[in-house]
Amino acid sequence: MEHWISTLLLNLATPLIFVIAAVSLFTLGKGADILVDESVGISKKLGIPKAIIGATIVSLGTTLPEASVSVMAALKGNPDLALGNAVGSIIVDTGLIIGIAAMIQPIIIDYKAIKVQSWIQILSGLLLVFISLPFISGGVIHQWMGFLLVALLIVYLVWSLKHSKKSVSGTTDSEFSVDLLENDSAEAQNPALQFLLMIFGIALIILSSKVLIPSVEVIATRIGIPQSIIAATLVAFGTSLPELTTAIKAVRKGHGDLAVGNIIGADILNVLFVVGASASFTTTGLVVPHDFFTLQFPALIIILSLFRFMTLNKDRKISRFEGGLLLVAYFIYLALNYLL
Repeated sequence: MEHWISTLLLNLATPLIFVIAAVSLFTLGKGADILVDESVGISKKLGIPKAIIGATIVSLGTTLPEASVSVMAALKGNPDLALGNAVGSIIVDTGLIIGIAAMIQPIIIDYKAIKVQSWIQILSGLLLVFISLPFISGGVIHQWMGFLLVALLIVYLVWSLKHSKKSVSGTTDSEFSVDLLENDSAEAQNPALQFLLMIFGIALIILSSKVLIPSVEVIATRIGIPQSIIAATLVAFGTSLPELTTAIKAVRKGHGDLAVGNIIGADILNVLFVVGASASFTTTGLVVPHDFFTLQFPALIIILSLFRFMTLNKDRKISRFEGGLLLVAYFIYLALNYLL
């Protein structure tokens, strides 16, 4: 799909591509609005914490770009891209996206709702590193390991939804959307309709990002920005655009716990779903490059540990200062990619 879109855009005049990029950006924002509003509506209607909705249904939808890119890369014999996309997305999600969201507005954490998920988040990262170690697997994530990760994904999703109502906290109940409380029509909506609208919002976000990123790439190329810079920024950033847009919209609407849940869930799914599916589709497995052990995996563990520490603070929020620390950690990682 991306190749077809890029080919189509290359044949268009630059002013028209600017228009397409602007429309894509607008629909991306609208999709995020729909996703956040309907997710909060379902959360309230079913009595499930927003953080749990974010960590399961929303994150499953927003992680689809990473999954599609990685599975196709694995099928084409490019395990570096498949694994790198998953690991890089975790680092972008946790460092860059949570950092930006917290800088916009401090994020209140519904810790009771995400306590187990946040442990699963860091344990998933450690599991990925463990099964990649040369003395454990020979530096290959084998096909059977992929099947195991997918099985763990199913267990995680079923367990999260089954036990979600037990983790509802007083904080979450008091912070439901003011818009929903004031909007009788939203209260009266059928949960099935809200779910369909949420799926529509996810689809709108993904399709908009699929058009927006190639549009910006073409524009950047035509105005003389080097391909190396485009590849290191726009392409790497593209698959995490759904999480970024959703997080910013959620925080601005006062639903920071939905944003945190989405990122926690996305990190878990990048291991269990993206890496698991990619390895499952290849008989030879995913070969782990040696340089992953010098930068990618250490950065993954450091940023996940930093985020985990922030969720444990006594204020039960991620402050602007802590968001700044995550951004600094991410940009140090970005710089080291060029220096090492």
